[in-house]
Amino acid sequence: MKDLIKYIAQSLVDNPDDVVVTEVEGEKTSVIELKVAKEDLGKVIGKQGRTARAVRTILSAASAKVNKRSVLEILE
Repeated sequence: MKDLIKYIAQSLVDNPDDVVVTEVEGEKTSVIELKVAKEDLGKVIGKQGRTARAVRTILSAASAKVNKRSVLEILE
């Protein structure tokens, strides 16, 4: 899941080298933290949060395949 989010985020931003993704795994749930450059934050979130919602939808669909729950947190 971490690699999927990193790939999507790097495709969206102007500074792909500044994308940092960390994953905190629990028993049934994993929290994926995404950190991008300050000027790229708007591109990851999108207008009215549409891009972030779309990425979260992709993440939940991919994690449902492996019977886990994943939560995406976008850090500033």
